[in-house]
Amino acid sequence: MSKSIKVFAPATVANVSCGFDVLGFAVDSPGDEAIVTMTDKPGVTISKITGDEGRLPLDPKKNTVSATIIKMLEKLGSDQGFDIELHKKMPLGSGLGSSAASSVAGIFAVNELLGKPLSPIELLPFAMEGERLASGTAHADNVGPALFGGFVLIRSYHPLDVIRIPTPSDLFASIVHPHIEVETRDARSILRKEIKLKDAITQWGNVAGLVTGLITNDYSLIGRSMEDVIVEPLRAILIPGFYEVKSAALDAGALGGGISGSGPSIFALSRGEDTALKVGNAMVKAFEKIGIQSDIFVSQINANGPTVLQ
Repeated sequence: MSKSIKVFAPATVANVSCGFDVLGFAVDSPGDEAIVTMTDKPGVTISKITGDEGRLPLDPKKNTVSATIIKMLEKLGSDQGFDIELHKKMPLGSGLGSSAASSVAGIFAVNELLGKPLSPIELLPFAMEGERLASGTAHADNVGPALFGGFVLIRSYHPLDVIRIPTPSDLFASIVHPHIEVETRDARSILRKEIKLKDAITQWGNVAGLVTGLITNDYSLIGRSMEDVIVEPLRAILIPGFYEVKSAALDAGALGGGISGSGPSIFALSRGEDTALKVGNAMVKAFEKIGIQSDIFVSQINANGPTVLQ
């Protein structure tokens, strides 16, 4: 059995406009890398973190990459020790599932080193606890796709029921991360506790339409279903230039788009890589017009989830 393993876990786009807390997909880039090594002494330690500019804790009980492992080992009744090097390859507070990528990288690596005692669905609740630590809520729309790959629907949280949705092969995501930050806790705190029935009906129809469009390769249906009448209007106020950037994406040929997770990143879905690149560049230029620099990521939907690098 290998004593050390290096794992990549992908960034994710949660909500996908209309599917708050129930829809998400994984992308090829960016993501996190973790090197996890078995140790002779019991306990979990973090020996190194890069890419966080000193903002993430080395305390294993306070970092999502390790806190999830601790809970997993407790469940397994194992006293095996592990040391972790976490290499953040994605911006923090970006709405791209940074905490989820760390959680998934950690538990996936440990599961591999222990001989895969748990299936991906059995790993999911531990990854969700990482989200509880990071944002106060154990949601699965980031950790689900990060762990399973592809597009994921969380049909139910009680009991947990997660479904992987087939995705058109020519569907590409353009993600633009402006150089501002939105805290997930803050973005959740502004949400309404109650919504109007007419808005709920609109949202239900859009979720069903988006899922159907993905399954049937109906790009037009995918596009017209990507409308959020509940969350986006509230969170958009946290992102300067949101509507201008979204409009630029649609004008450049995007099927649709919206806020990635809690923001501030904005995503768009397009048919074909060429269109996705054009869309991403248009979004970057829209941010530049209001004096905000940004990073761009363009990729197909990641079908694999976490992968072993060595």
